[in-house]
Amino acid sequence: MLNTRPQPLRQWAAALLLGLGMIFLPAHAQQYEQVGDYQVHYSAVSTSFLPQSVAEAHGIQRSPAMALLNVSVLEEVDGELRPVNAPVNGTVGEVQGSARTALDFRTLREGDTQSQIAVFRIRDDEPMHFTIEVRYDRNLEPAEVNFIQRFHIDR
Repeated sequence: MLNTRPQPLRQWAAALLLGLGMIFLPAHAQQYEQVGDYQVHYSAVSTSFLPQSVAEAHGIQRSPAMALLNVSVLEEVDGELRPVNAPVNGTVGEVQGSARTALDFRTLREGDTQSQIAVFRIRDDEPMHFTIEVRYDRNLEPAEVNFIQRFHIDR
């Protein structure tokens, strides 16, 4: 299959996967919720956007029918943002339906930066509801983040 995606999008996807993109993404690509001094960044993208070398290096299946959810947590300390190791649990399902699928997160580390990633099946042109619980501080209740995203399968 010939990849006709623009080069900047491929670079963005690679940076996202490596956990660095959450800090440097353009403003329109950032999605995050502020929880006290913490920022919970999240983004979902089709795995077909990932360069083959990046997908292979991290054991991710590239497919137009699969997507990757990336969650990173940053803490503001003295005006600086620093990455935080934060366990993540979550589910995905249809907006109108009650059936939910658990997301199987794993940690991806690159230098000091770390992300929690999960791969899941896309439902074509159907809004998908994500519920994510992030334990950014072990002494506090996890933060809950909810968002809805629609995916399109390129055929």
